[in-house]
Amino acid sequence: MTKQVKLLLFTLALIQFTHIVDFVIMMPLGPQLMRVFKISPAQFSIVVSAYTFSAGISGIIAAFFIDRFDRKTALIFCYLGFIAGTFACSFANDYHILTMARVLTGFFGGILGALILAIISDVIPFENRASAMGIVMASFSVASVVGVPAGLYLASLHNWQFPFMVLGGLSVFVFLFIFSFVPPLRDHLNASKLKVTDTVLSFFTTRNTAISLLFMLFVMFGQFSIIPFISPYMVSNVGFPEKDLFLIYLVGGGVTIFSSPLVGKLADKYGKSKVFAIAAGLSTIPVFLITNMSPMPLPLILCVTAFFFVVMGGRMIPASAIASSAAPAQVRGSFMSINSSVQQFGSGIAAFVAGKIIVLSPTGQLENYNIVGYVAIFATIISIFLSYQIVKKG
Repeated sequence: MTKQVKLLLFTLALIQFTHIVDFVIMMPLGPQLMRVFKISPAQFSIVVSAYTFSAGISGIIAAFFIDRFDRKTALIFCYLGFIAGTFACSFANDYHILTMARVLTGFFGGILGALILAIISDVIPFENRASAMGIVMASFSVASVVGVPAGLYLASLHNWQFPFMVLGGLSVFVFLFIFSFVPPLRDHLNASKLKVTDTVLSFFTTRNTAISLLFMLFVMFGQFSIIPFISPYMVSNVGFPEKDLFLIYLVGGGVTIFSSPLVGKLADKYGKSKVFAIAAGLSTIPVFLITNMSPMPLPLILCVTAFFFVVMGGRMIPASAIASSAAPAQVRGSFMSINSSVQQFGSGIAAFVAGKIIVLSPTGQLENYNIVGYVAIFATIISIFLSYQIVKKG
């Protein structure tokens, strides 16, 4: 791997870090937001879903033109929009304004995720792609170890808006890295003779790409029905101190800093589908334990949640590599944009459905979280089956 490629992956990891922190910080802020705005679990799930649904819509729109532009130009435009959305969140002062700010951030954040995967797929050959994705996706771990605890700390010092203000400032700094280390990427331009509309429609009518999209839908549903309510459930049902929530992300993220690159290497060596199946199968264990958890010692809770982080990250790395190989290079940007939309819609639907299933009891506890866990396990089993049906095109 050349120095130029390493700098490119580092820059993509920084972009991923900022937009992952922006996204995941909402979950641990859940107890505070529900208290400050006096909203129900269902209303909180709407705030979370607002980002994902907006990202899903933008991904569909972007699919019609994303392959017409230099990847760097598209990245710059979308990251500027993301920065604007993040600052908008920092100025939100009620539930409705925050929801609209999340819609704005999600609109650009969704395209960013697709662009990152498209750039990696353009630059890195399939046989080494999972390793590269493991490096970039380790930014999720860093976001958990550094970003989320720092965000919670800043929120405790001032208010819940302050982390978004700091993140917006950091994103301006990352923007300079894009200019410096992301090269022009134009090899995909004019490579396809298909009309854009025909190309996008073909993703849903061609068996391989259609299965890939369905695969990612179930992957996301299998994890995002659980994730938004981990923090509220831990506080209200398990008795986990709200001030110590950062430990869940610190420990879990710390472990995955090491596990994510390792999973990428294993996926390249032994096969993406095989590693995905193992990680996805193992992920059903912590899903069951978390959604049925009762009060227990803090160290034991952290062991379970750390295991959850490892296997969830472990399944997303090979899953992303599998999805990136389902379409040929000349239409990969459009496909990954649609793929990103499916992921976002899957996440949004999962959070929304979970919010409808979970109810707040008179004592302040969350009920029916175990039902959400069983739904997530069922979705995971389906995703394992679908992973073996996808033909890898490179």
